[in-house]
Amino acid sequence: MYQGGCLCGAVRFEIGGPIRNIVYCHCSRCRKAQGSAFAANGIVAADEFALLCGADALTAYESSPGQKKYFCKVCGSPIMSKNERRPGQVRVRLGTIESDIAERPVAHIFATSKANWEDICGELPQYESYEPGRDNS
Repeated sequence: MYQGGCLCGAVRFEIGGPIRNIVYCHCSRCRKAQGSAFAANGIVAADEFALLCGADALTAYESSPGQKKYFCKVCGSPIMSKNERRPGQVRVRLGTIESDIAERPVAHIFATSKANWEDICGELPQYESYEPGRDNS
């Protein structure tokens, strides 16, 4: 079980299952949404993600048709995103998880879109787009 929340504490959640497909996304959209060099995201089953409090503190931005990014409207912390085409999953921003995470990242994606001031280090594979095998339909 994972526990997490936003910076101000208005939004609290728990995850009752594993986190899959953890990636570091370097696309310009994720960089802007995070205000950083990349976003660290992981997928959880929608039925294993529970808001404990703060539903009224969440606000959403439709970043592309059917894709919504959810933020705390009090402190601005990015919490998760949902896609209408994949209702059974939630993409969680790993920086909001307070528990130790057992699963590990599998790749850097959109690495060719990285910020020009960033050097990607480490042994993880780097891909020009999504990692191989991901279903993005």
